[in-house]
Amino acid sequence: MQEWAEVALRTLMAIAILFLITKILGKRQVSQLSLFEYITGITIGNLAASIPLERESAWYLGSVSMAVWVLTTFFIELLQIKSKKARDFIDGKTTTLVKDGKILEDNLKKERLTLDELMEQLRSKNVFKVADVEFALMETSGEVNVLLAKDKQAVTLKDLNMLQLPEKEPTAIIMDGQLMEQEMAYMGITQQWLDAKLKEKSLTVKDVFFAQLNPQGELYIDQYSDNVQMSKVQDSNQAVLTLLEKCTTELQKLAADSSEQQRKQLYEQCSQSLKEAIQDMKPINSANS
Repeated sequence: MQEWAEVALRTLMAIAILFLITKILGKRQVSQLSLFEYITGITIGNLAASIPLERESAWYLGSVSMAVWVLTTFFIELLQIKSKKARDFIDGKTTTLVKDGKILEDNLKKERLTLDELMEQLRSKNVFKVADVEFALMETSGEVNVLLAKDKQAVTLKDLNMLQLPEKEPTAIIMDGQLMEQEMAYMGITQQWLDAKLKEKSLTVKDVFFAQLNPQGELYIDQYSDNVQMSKVQDSNQAVLTLLEKCTTELQKLAADSSEQQRKQLYEQCSQSLKEAIQDMKPINSANS
């Protein structure tokens, strides 16, 4: 086998192995990985990268090493699921950094966290006063979660003894100029109702790129880009016509109020020129619409 073909084959094999590993170990965001899982990810990535380019005859040993890493990680995860002590030993425990508005210096030192880093973490949670904090905990992932004091928390409907009824989520009812019939049925609307709403804006379903209905019955409509541009052109033309008509009216008033014959003729000539310009623009505006 030629060298380039062998490298390609090994690369495909490494991709397949990584895909299987991902399926076995499950999916988590990077921020949710424990320290051991993070190290495992880096190691497996390095081993997978070395397989395609290994020139020695024993290149397959990289796959063996990957298999050992994956099996070890898999059994550790099973152990963590079954044992709280194993979780505490492998992942560690949460650490209280602030309690009742008081910073716990010893715990900061234990986690090797500076005051600047603590304040940065608090600000990321929209907390700027340490005195407002009931608890601030560092999770095993390194993230800091904050509980504000009771008198600093936002008032909820439950606090006001108000009943909050469940709501439906906003739902797309038109996508790419096509009706979403199942979604319309879910929101309890008919095509006649939708057509009436679109008619108010001089639109049809095919003119709409995206339409979304919220639980309050408010309809959001996004037209195709070319329709939006055409609408802007029409609005601009109409604005110019309106301005010219106002100018014509003002010139006619000036001509009627003027006592000088020469000035009166000048106003009338300007007014007539504007009228002719308006007549020339009206067919253009009609064609754009």
